[in-house]
Amino acid sequence: MFAQSNGRPIDQTMDRTEWKRLLADAGVRDARLHDARHTAATVLLLLGIPERAVMDMMGWSNGAMAKRYQHVTAVLRQDIASHLGGFLRGGN
Repeated sequence: MFAQSNGRPIDQTMDRTEWKRLLADAGVRDARLHDARHTAATVLLLLGIPERAVMDMMGWSNGAMAKRYQHVTAVLRQDIASHLGGFLRGGN
């Protein structure tokens, strides 16, 4: 749990406001803070990080959470197709 510097819980309204401002300053689409967990998990998938390491970093106790949070993207599909094409053509 995160807290203010005085030890009190973070005000949810202020936390949401700061998150929205961060997104705007970064020039990225509006999203819920929870969506950042999906993004982080998907980026780790795209980077090819082993599932066990992802589970540790994300604080998950089982692989079912990876299925829920990691999303197969068009970039990942293209990478799979390229690897498969190379294999079928006798490449590496």
